[in-house]
Amino acid sequence: MTAGLRVAPRGWGTFKTIVAAVREAPDGAVISVQPGTYTESVVLSRDITLTAEKGRGTVRIVAGAHGPALTVQSPGGTVRGLVLEGRDKEPAVLITAGAVEIDGCEITGGGAHVTGTATPVIKDCELHHTGDVGLYLGGDSRAVVENTGINDIDAVGILVDHGAAPTLTRVSVTRTGGHGIRVTGSARAALDLCAVTHSGAAAVAVDDSARPVLRSCRIGDSEAGGVVITGGAGADAAPDDDSAGEAPSAGGEFGVALRGCEIARTRRDGVHVTGRGVASLIDCRISDISAAGVVVTGAGRLRLHDTTTTDTTGSGLAAGGEAQVEVRGGAFTRSGANGVYAADTSRLTLVDCAVTVSAYTGVHAGDGSRVTLSDCRVQGTPEHGLRSVEQALLTLTDTKIDDSELCGIEVDGGDLSARGCRITKAATGIGLRTEHRPLVDDCSISSCSGVGIDIGADTCALVVDTRVTGTGAAGVFLREGAGAWLTDCSITDTKGTGLVVQAKAAPRVRGTTVTGTAKNGLYVADNAAGRFENCDISSTGFPAVYVGSAATPVLRGCRIHDTDEDLKLADGAEPTIEHCRVDDVKISTMPDEGLTTEPFDEPGTGGSLAVAPSARGGAPATPDTKSTGTRKARAESLSEVLAELDDLIGLESVKQDVSTMVKVMQLVRQRTEAGLAAPPLSRHLVFAGNPGTGKTTVARLYSRVLAALGLLSRGHLVEADRGSLVGEYVGHTAPKTTAVFKRALGGVLFIDEAYALTPAGQGNDYGREAIATLVKLMEDHRDDIVVIVAGYPDDMERFVDINPGLASRFTRTLMFDDYGSEELGRIVQFHAAKHEYELPQDTREALHSYFGALVRDDRFGNGRTARQIFQRMTERHAQRVVELVEPTTDDLVTLLPDDLPPLATG
Repeated sequence: MTAGLRVAPRGWGTFKTIVAAVREAPDGAVISVQPGTYTESVVLSRDITLTAEKGRGTVRIVAGAHGPALTVQSPGGTVRGLVLEGRDKEPAVLITAGAVEIDGCEITGGGAHVTGTATPVIKDCELHHTGDVGLYLGGDSRAVVENTGINDIDAVGILVDHGAAPTLTRVSVTRTGGHGIRVTGSARAALDLCAVTHSGAAAVAVDDSARPVLRSCRIGDSEAGGVVITGGAGADAAPDDDSAGEAPSAGGEFGVALRGCEIARTRRDGVHVTGRGVASLIDCRISDISAAGVVVTGAGRLRLHDTTTTDTTGSGLAAGGEAQVEVRGGAFTRSGANGVYAADTSRLTLVDCAVTVSAYTGVHAGDGSRVTLSDCRVQGTPEHGLRSVEQALLTLTDTKIDDSELCGIEVDGGDLSARGCRITKAATGIGLRTEHRPLVDDCSISSCSGVGIDIGADTCALVVDTRVTGTGAAGVFLREGAGAWLTDCSITDTKGTGLVVQAKAAPRVRGTTVTGTAKNGLYVADNAAGRFENCDISSTGFPAVYVGSAATPVLRGCRIHDTDEDLKLADGAEPTIEHCRVDDVKISTMPDEGLTTEPFDEPGTGGSLAVAPSARGGAPATPDTKSTGTRKARAESLSEVLAELDDLIGLESVKQDVSTMVKVMQLVRQRTEAGLAAPPLSRHLVFAGNPGTGKTTVARLYSRVLAALGLLSRGHLVEADRGSLVGEYVGHTAPKTTAVFKRALGGVLFIDEAYALTPAGQGNDYGREAIATLVKLMEDHRDDIVVIVAGYPDDMERFVDINPGLASRFTRTLMFDDYGSEELGRIVQFHAAKHEYELPQDTREALHSYFGALVRDDRFGNGRTARQIFQRMTERHAQRVVELVEPTTDDLVTLLPDDLPPLATG
């Protein structure tokens, strides 16, 4: 039977002190202590139970003059429900041996120290106001601590030292002046479901050669960092050096390990690894950090698996020194600086992870760092998606870069190897400025507002099997002295030139397709060169190939097709053209000696040709069959053209103005033939009117009128706008404007929305250069071209007043009035007759009423609106007739009032 002893301050048959009862108690005895405060130093050397008889907190033992309140040296025993209070910040509890159980106790005034080989169990306890350390675990102890709270500690909440290896489960450490938990020496520790919050220093600090494991712990609200790992912590568990830099294997913990932990709201870095520290974070969450999310410096090594870092004021991940970091899965999101930052000689490997919404560049590699990304996603940055500077190397495989306000990938002095990457929605897809030789292989670049690939001055890059599409400027731009190689690439749907080669650049381009460009397919600037072999250029807005002065490109085995003009040469251009082919080109100036009709499977062996000077600067010296597609089969009579003008619906004032000008022009010819002085004649015109009022149609007819009068040699119309005339960079506008102007020689140059050349409120704009160039060219070619500028009435008045040269040349304005309801109805009738539809009287009357009620706001398009209404009527007619079982011919051709689309309301 277990012996029972009682301790009480007074009463018969009880011990007055706990020490006296312990001295008399045999092994296995239970000592019940009555409520009260006992000032003494209790030493347990035998396996006994010491308990508060009236429950937790009713008994307080205050340390006496000769040691802690409780010292345990016994192999076992239990201490339950006591308040243990130390003095002068000395330990309140000292456990040096055995496996005592401390259950439901409160420890204050001094900490609990576990040393030697002790293996105590401390559970359901509270340690507070203990002085410098709340719970000290040292020696070779193996303590088990469960469901215990440690708070209001001057320095460290839990200190694990020497070779201790405690197990802590559901332990809460809060409000510490220093670290919440510090693990040092060669200690090991296992922490599960613990919380470490409101610490004055790093919440968890690991140094020396310690190696704790934290699982499902919550760390946060620290006045400093979250987890700091220094010295050689975790180094003895690191993999071999040979594996460094490789993609991390799916795997387990190594080094200092955190699994399923949450680190939040720290004033400094969420996780910081330095020295020779080695750590792994698996399925962790780091958020709301007032510094960097994860930092690795020195010779530190870190492995991150499925770990996310969000909402940091610094970088999501930063590495420096000789650090090595391996990341698999997870994300770095909403970083206040870079998403990922590498410096010095650090090495980072990221696999299948995301870097999104960073305030600076998504992934920055600087100094001599090496950063490797595979199957990653970089998205959302006001700067670059990825950037390599100085001597850094970026190695990218199957990585997606999206929504970068500067470059998707920027290389500025560093190096790059990109394979299988996808870049979308950037200002520039890839920017390369380096003395290295970056590689871009099997990549896709699309939806960039600027250039697709920008290869900087004196940079030599290798671009292979790469697709550039949908750019707002040039597809590929080679700056001065660049020496890139492009092989088996495609450049499509660019709003600028497909491939631009600037002065002294000499690229090698082979097997590349350029199509759907708003400007030239290939632009070789003054003094540039390059070899272009087996390339295909088509569907270009400007001449497919432009060669500048003193430029010496070689075109071999290339095909140019389905475009208006194949070649434009500046004075002094010296291209070499061999074995090329031209198909379906309206105006061809390619020399016959450089062309072939043979298939391109094998390059031909025909001689090369340096184009003769007589072919430079414009159309061929003599007409040939290549240009017949732009010429009329016979000269038109003036009466035919005027009759066609008169047949136009509405535009009565315009017709009258044209008739008056025709009579003046006829008089000019008669007086000239009679040897008399010609009256003043204004050939250049301003067409002022709202959209859809027939300005372009009248311009075409006016060009034919001038040709019929013999005042223009060809009478063709060339349409242009701001995009056709204004360049993308300094020095590009004048050549572009000149090229368009020369295409219009002998005819009419029609510039729609001409006011866009000088946007309101933008004084420093290339459009003014285009205007100055136009004014000079109009003077130089005053007898061989007519220029018509068109746009809204108010805007055109502002436009003409911009430049004195414009005002002096555009002295006559033709006003294009909006169509009335009756005229709009006649336009619908015209389209109906053209497409074999009939409009009965009631439908015509309904049309008149419909157009009378139509709202004429900024979206109203006059004749364009009438055409759209007709199209809508045919669609509604089709929906009605298709339901008929056996429709008659009348059913198929008759448009009824019900076929009119409903009027928009509101």
